[in-house]
Amino acid sequence: MNSYGYVSLMLVALLAISVSAEKNLSTSKAFSLHSPVADHVIAGQRARLVKATEQQGFGPQSPRDIGVVKGDNKISFAEAPAYVEMNLCNIHFHKNAEHKGGEFDNYAGNGDGHGYHSGYVYSGQLSQLELAPVGEAGDICPSEHGKLELGDTIEIHYVHSTAAVKPGPTLGACLNDAIKNPQLRVEAQVYVLVADETALDFMQLTQLGINNGFHQALNIPHNTGPAVQYNGSTTGPGYNEKGSPFQVSWSVRPNVARVNGQSVGRWCKGNVFNEDHAHGVRNLIVNPDLLSKIEP
Repeated sequence: MNSYGYVSLMLVALLAISVSAEKNLSTSKAFSLHSPVADHVIAGQRARLVKATEQQGFGPQSPRDIGVVKGDNKISFAEAPAYVEMNLCNIHFHKNAEHKGGEFDNYAGNGDGHGYHSGYVYSGQLSQLELAPVGEAGDICPSEHGKLELGDTIEIHYVHSTAAVKPGPTLGACLNDAIKNPQLRVEAQVYVLVADETALDFMQLTQLGINNGFHQALNIPHNTGPAVQYNGSTTGPGYNEKGSPFQVSWSVRPNVARVNGQSVGRWCKGNVFNEDHAHGVRNLIVNPDLLSKIEP
């Protein structure tokens, strides 16, 4: 081999090493972006939440383990009426369940520290057919934090208000100028996304109408177990280090329902709530001083 050929081979080898290193670096960066934060990060957030709420008069907080009845928060408020006697004002959902318990008690991990890739997931089993995409499925509710996939768990919040309001975007739709402190109730249902066309249709689960003079979601499931009722607050990762000032009556159903994944994607493409992606989750509230007692 002449010197020219030897130099050429060396350049090719060095180029291959460089490309390989760049690929490994990119993979490393991608992994670090999606790697869960360490336990001490979540512990620090919980500590700052304690400090921010201590002796400040905050009421009980959410989300919680619905299987734990203990709670030492002394702030009490009247339970909101049944949701059928209130106006539905907002519907949104979170990637993974914010609450823990029932059929959703598997921890997804610490996530990114900002509410994504954390929470709790369906603890049951899905068949290969339920996880097999049908045709060109397309992305389901994509966002900067990723997209939904078959097998994913979501927790949907049907938010209700005693104010004279109608369904609309954000919690602001639950308030009006006539009543600044309406009673709020959230009906929470956890779903798992499947490929089954015979599974529940998210478009039907969020169908709106008037019932007995109230704005309602007409098809909230009634066959997913007796709802756990407790007093808490609004949720979302924005409250990981501060207390939520909103008082909310919660009804959390313990059983998971199967929903057709593509129907969730269709809903994200257009709805009156301007919801097009899954929200992040708030850290589970474990401090008894921030929890209400669940009455039997």
